[in-house]
Amino acid sequence: MSTLAPERTALAPRVRSLLARRGPLLVVLAMTVYLAVTAKGFLGVANVTASLTQAAPVALVAMGLAIVVIGGGDDVVVGGIDLSIPATAALATAIVSDQLTTYGTPFAVAFALGILVTTVFGLLNAILVGWVGLSSILATLAVYVAVVGITRVVSGNRRIDVADPLIVAVRDTRVAGIPLAAVLMLIVAAVLVFVMARTPYGRRLQAVGGNRDAAIFAGIPAQRYIMSTFVIAGVVAGLSALLLIARGSGSSPGIDERLMVDMVLATFLGAAFTRRGTVTVAGSVLGALFVALLSNGLILSRVANAWVDGFKGVLILLVVAAAAARKSEEARA
Repeated sequence: MSTLAPERTALAPRVRSLLARRGPLLVVLAMTVYLAVTAKGFLGVANVTASLTQAAPVALVAMGLAIVVIGGGDDVVVGGIDLSIPATAALATAIVSDQLTTYGTPFAVAFALGILVTTVFGLLNAILVGWVGLSSILATLAVYVAVVGITRVVSGNRRIDVADPLIVAVRDTRVAGIPLAAVLMLIVAAVLVFVMARTPYGRRLQAVGGNRDAAIFAGIPAQRYIMSTFVIAGVVAGLSALLLIARGSGSSPGIDERLMVDMVLATFLGAAFTRRGTVTVAGSVLGALFVALLSNGLILSRVANAWVDGFKGVLILLVVAAAAARKSEEARA
């Protein structure tokens, strides 16, 4: 009895540490195995291809959020967060769709206008957080609400169908069997991964997110770097409009709501795929792919959409709780 007690005492912290760091990943892997066995066609080419197309715009907005989290820190309460990304992406989608369909605007001009608008809102977030001093969660939530209203005005709260040849090409083209939308997403991911891992900007931004006080002491203008992340997120939100329009053959009301859930889940679930359990650009891409694959798998299993959304909500709680537990563990260490 006396020999087993110390062993149990020593084992408990290790189990807690494993659950804190790998709990969400274990749940996702368990769900993947379950769906592979029970859902017909889950690992088939058709479902994987559909999941890639579905995941592409989610991965883009998740990468934008990942950049903000990396710069502001991954504390879920006081760290970096940008909740306005799905709304600005939806606004760009409505603007581009409306310009192409209603006004016959050339694609390049319409797309540039969409990116310009999302970049302006990214700059607004940067000013609210960096200069005004609002917390990022409150500032970006306020911008989210305002942008949703603007989107309803722009779109007339109606669906806008788009048949532009470039949109059709992005929707239907395959490159070596891979959807073109996924290829474009991977190109953006490669650029952002390179910037974060191989450039002075990326290394300094990670230093700011890891320990802001130490970064300031080292002479890094931390506030300027944090502000830049919101602008980058705005640009990426604009880029995602192309993939959102292609995926839905136009713009539909309310796409920001589901995009919000998938973005947050993909970003923080992606942290479970990294060795240190931190948010990364590459991890957010993997997270988006798994979110799309699991969503389609649940639908193939004839699970109602409401239950699919409920599963995502539970998974978000799990990944956030795991992040909090990991922070607590690091603080005790």
